[in-house]
Amino acid sequence: MCVFHQYKIVERYLTKRPELSAAKELLDIVKLLAHTDKESFIGMFEEWENRWNLFLKERKKDKNGKSYYVHKRLRSACLSIRRNMPFLWTWYDNIELCIPNTNNGLEGQFTDLKSKLRNHNGLSKVHRKTFIEAYLNNH
Repeated sequence: MCVFHQYKIVERYLTKRPELSAAKELLDIVKLLAHTDKESFIGMFEEWENRWNLFLKERKKDKNGKSYYVHKRLRSACLSIRRNMPFLWTWYDNIELCIPNTNNGLEGQFTDLKSKLRNHNGLSKVHRKTFIEAYLNNH
């Protein structure tokens, strides 16, 4: 998982200027994702999670008696980080492979491939596959 995309996922849930203190703190922590090491980030995130645990578990009942979480978007942002945590640090755990922490280079290569394919939009599936294989072999 690219750290930039994880940041954007969290930003989408919390907005760029969240109102809740918990959301502001979480967004500040996630902004450090690309600029810190694994242990520091995990420590900050778990400390935040412990501090706001009861707040995240707040529930209310609607008029039908059905229970729901009050801070649904904040919970979703938190759960997204928790779920993607093992994949955020692939580049850090395998430092000898020189994997970048974002996939900008890969995105750029795919953009170039897509523009070349757009210029040849009449290719059959077989020729399209051959074109892509040749492109990837040359790059």
